[in-house]
Amino acid sequence: MGLLRILSGVIELIAAVLILVFRDLKTAMLINAFLAIIGPIILVVTMTAGLIGLAGDLSITKILFIVIGVGFILIGTLS
Repeated sequence: MGLLRILSGVIELIAAVLILVFRDLKTAMLINAFLAIIGPIILVVTMTAGLIGLAGDLSITKILFIVIGVGFILIGTLS
């Protein structure tokens, strides 16, 4: 999970540098749109990895609540 978060941070930093290099509003919006797609994907992958690791320690009800919470986060970011 930590490596995925580092990857996410590196992608964000590269995007920030690209925005500064291009200095164009349309390009910046395109880069931000790309980040809006990548962010939720990394969130879902890290949460899945964490849930797989905790599956033996958590009850089905708690896992269901976590999945619902992640779903709410995704709905909130996509709408």
